[in-house]
Amino acid sequence: MNRLRVQLVLAFSLVVLIAVGAIATLVLRTTDTQFRRYITHSDMQASGSGLQQLITYYDSTGSWDGIERILDRATFVGQLPPEIPGFTSSPYPYPYSYPRLGRSFAAAPGAVDVILADKRGRVVYDSTGEATGDRLPSADRSQALPIARDDGEVIGYLLLSLPGGDDRLGELELRYLDRMRNILFTGAALAVGVALIMGFVLSRSLTAPLQRLAAAARAVATGDLGQRVRVEGSEEMVEVARAFNDMTLALGESERQRRNMVADVAHELRSPLTVLQGNLRAMLDGVYDLDVAEISSLYDETRLLSRLVDDLRDLALADAGQLRLALRPVDLGSLIRNATDTLASAAEGQGVTLTDRLDGDLPPVQADADRLSQVLRNLLINALRHTPSGGSVTVTAARNGGGGVEVAVSDTGEGIAPEDLGRVFERFWRSDPARTRTGGLGRMGSTGLGLSVAQSLVEAHGGRIWVESAPGRGSTFRFTVPAAPAAP
Repeated sequence: MNRLRVQLVLAFSLVVLIAVGAIATLVLRTTDTQFRRYITHSDMQASGSGLQQLITYYDSTGSWDGIERILDRATFVGQLPPEIPGFTSSPYPYPYSYPRLGRSFAAAPGAVDVILADKRGRVVYDSTGEATGDRLPSADRSQALPIARDDGEVIGYLLLSLPGGDDRLGELELRYLDRMRNILFTGAALAVGVALIMGFVLSRSLTAPLQRLAAAARAVATGDLGQRVRVEGSEEMVEVARAFNDMTLALGESERQRRNMVADVAHELRSPLTVLQGNLRAMLDGVYDLDVAEISSLYDETRLLSRLVDDLRDLALADAGQLRLALRPVDLGSLIRNATDTLASAAEGQGVTLTDRLDGDLPPVQADADRLSQVLRNLLINALRHTPSGGSVTVTAARNGGGGVEVAVSDTGEGIAPEDLGRVFERFWRSDPARTRTGGLGRMGSTGLGLSVAQSLVEAHGGRIWVESAPGRGSTFRFTVPAAPAAP
């Protein structure tokens, strides 16, 4: 019972059963009532003079006053007593009978309860004497026979009731009503049967995509990230299928990046460890002298290892949303000048001119000073590493239109190919692996994570970072930092 298919079939069938039952009941009751009313009214009008005599009486007297003297002597259903002066004689004896639709109907006095109401609905005559003077209920009024003149003016309402139940219905009429009931019951049974079949078919078509989706999800849980489901069915199912396919695609890409990152981390760790182990082994074997130069070289490798571990930790915290920032108003100009001063000697040793050009009205920025300095350092090291001797690296900062500050680090290096622009912030990606440790910054080493760390730190501050470059024209890395809120 907990399966969706069974629930859909039962729900669909229940709705159809209730709807068909309600319609059948309404049709039966309406048919029975209206058919009896039709028989009664048609019997009354069979001679064609009953209502006309009432209209004639009203026209001659101007009201319904005294009508009880006539209606008390009437023998409905048929026409009024022939001995009433001024009225047309009946072609039938009194009480009379006449053939209709293969049956004989005899109207005897008192066989029909008669209620006559005026045009405002006030009862002026009741053969039972119970409702005279009352207003005719709306339900009875809707079933009453309007008494109308030739010009369409309604002057009263005539209501006939059948105290004898089926006494006024002949065998043909009763058989007709029985057939109507049988047809309705048979139709209801067929409708429920069709509802069960259609419910099963529809539920199968609705649940089949869900079953395929569940099977694919179980496969993904076992590590098969290449699973895809067919995009078909209703709009909702199409949306779910596309979302599932997008999810597995993203998971596959994430898994690929994870594996690549693990391989890259292993490679990056192996390089300095290999240098350390080789040089230490050589010292122990007496190949290298134990002097300050060799120890300094080994120390540089340990610094590279430490920086790699720190970068990996920063990226892991940023990915987990746990990178803590001590945000406060910071003088961005001072941070830029400190970063350029720190790397000035390295730039000079490489033969590169390192300058900064800052607007004089830079507002304070809302940032973590240490993290922002780390961003500037990573961008400057990257620019110096890719700028040949005789080139220049320039840092600029100015207000932007978004209420913050935009910083740009430009170099005159070899530039970046258009197809590589989208990959510069990927972890461990390098446009030229051979330049990893060459140039004046060779002793600083490269972890391949500097730009990725800079991107994560900038985005953690609520800014964004991007690159503009062309081969042979150098590169410009830009990032934005929000301005500090004005002091109250």
